[in-house]
Amino acid sequence: MNIRILMLGALSLASAAAMACTSLIAAPGATVSGSSMITYAADSHTLYGALYHQPAADHGKGAVRPVVEWDTGKLLGEIPEVSHTYSTLGNMNEHGLTISESTWGGRPELEGSGLIDYGSLIYITLQRAKTAREAIKVMTDLVKDYGYASSGESFSIADPDEVWIMELIGKGSADKGAVWVARRVPDGYISGHANHARIHKFPLKDKETLYSPDVIDFARKQGYYSGKDEDFDFSRAYAVTDAGALRGCDARVWAYFNRYAPEGTMDQYIPWVMDGDGEPLPLWVKPAKPLAAKDLKDMMRDHFEGTHLDMNNDIGAGPFDCPYRWRPMEYEVDGVKYTHERAIATQQTGFSFVADMNNNRHDAMRGILWFGVDDANTCVYVPVFCGNTSVPRSLDEKTADLLTLSWDSMFWVNNYVANQAYNRYSQMIPDIRRVQGELEDALSTEVGRLSVDLIGKDYASASAQLNSYTDAAAEDVTKRYKALGDYLFVKYLDGNIKKEKDGKFERSADGMPVQPVFGGYNERYFRSIVNDAGERLKVHDVKPQ
Repeated sequence: MNIRILMLGALSLASAAAMACTSLIAAPGATVSGSSMITYAADSHTLYGALYHQPAADHGKGAVRPVVEWDTGKLLGEIPEVSHTYSTLGNMNEHGLTISESTWGGRPELEGSGLIDYGSLIYITLQRAKTAREAIKVMTDLVKDYGYASSGESFSIADPDEVWIMELIGKGSADKGAVWVARRVPDGYISGHANHARIHKFPLKDKETLYSPDVIDFARKQGYYSGKDEDFDFSRAYAVTDAGALRGCDARVWAYFNRYAPEGTMDQYIPWVMDGDGEPLPLWVKPAKPLAAKDLKDMMRDHFEGTHLDMNNDIGAGPFDCPYRWRPMEYEVDGVKYTHERAIATQQTGFSFVADMNNNRHDAMRGILWFGVDDANTCVYVPVFCGNTSVPRSLDEKTADLLTLSWDSMFWVNNYVANQAYNRYSQMIPDIRRVQGELEDALSTEVGRLSVDLIGKDYASASAQLNSYTDAAAEDVTKRYKALGDYLFVKYLDGNIKKEKDGKFERSADGMPVQPVFGGYNERYFRSIVNDAGERLKVHDVKPQ
């Protein structure tokens, strides 16, 4: 059998730290609380999951800011600093403005050679803007003035009142700037992007749609488009729509829509996801009912369960129904190309979050960043607030790195749990869900109480209280998950499953461990063995001698 390993087209264009990121959106009116919500999974095989923090600061005349490429740490140059910069925690600032991204690469000749990379574009903007509309102005001015240094990118830009999708790509050697389009997600709708440009045709005269003046003319000049202005399709002009962009990328957004839109309404877009046939996936849909933050957390843990792409439906899931596939994504057997599915939840996530922005809470918790590290499927989302001014030790980037294990690091502790589960998934995941659910339910309840407790408090007092709470919560989660990892190691040692009673491993009357359960394998795996080597392994009747 001739087996050849290939790279999946669209994903191979992405940068290291944004190898295949996912951002989901729920606009006000589509959420139970009336909040704006966006999510993000920073997926990379070389990214250590940590929470970044920049304190607010005043800057004197002539001050400059270095521009450091997020993916590589390379110094790209420097730009003039503004007189005051806002505090940021991760991808949220003190005003609750939150920005996430996903890389789609696009036409390779348009990769920028300017000064501002996509990561710097996010973090500089968070220090300079209060609202989503201000952020769009800051971002587009930055690339206009200093040039864009990355490939095609989608951004979710959200404040407590509204959410926008902006898609942007450089002009390559033709110009230092970029072309872009931004659309506000209507109240009551959900949207998302996952490494493919999602804005197709857009209204040219609409106050909820913004775009660069030359977004169509530049496409004509480059030979990407020749039709009427009103028929212009941004995604088709600037992105690369191949199998990787659809099944590897748009399929993740389809899964989100399919779970929460009215039943059956997304079936019509399966041909687009699978083969690029029919109408493209819509930019947004109306959910069957308003969503809560928990729904967004659940969606970040999705592996296409219950759909035609369910990753448990083939022998690739192994003997323990594991919904993960290691890289590479695409491979070839006897001259035929095949692919693994690329789900939202993936093993190589550095960090992820669900951001909840709402003006009805105290200013210090107007924005809540439910923050997790490592695989979103098995992490615990810890609340970080826009008014926080410090980072818990377990989430601090100085605590450890990708090559240095530390039990003080939530990233490493979560990996301890997750990587055990990958080998015995169907057996271990119920234990993980129990602890994960207990922790997240308790955290959500406590955040609700905090919201009431802070009413009438001054900002400084509220901020101090929230800092203490986040520190304690992160420490508790890290300790509980280290204990969970130890528990899994003992319970499932050597392929066995130890019996439990009253929350403890069972012992016999003489104190010895009782006989464990032999968990074995699922029937599909046994059948695959028989199909592969059944004749050799068949038990033959032997007459008693």
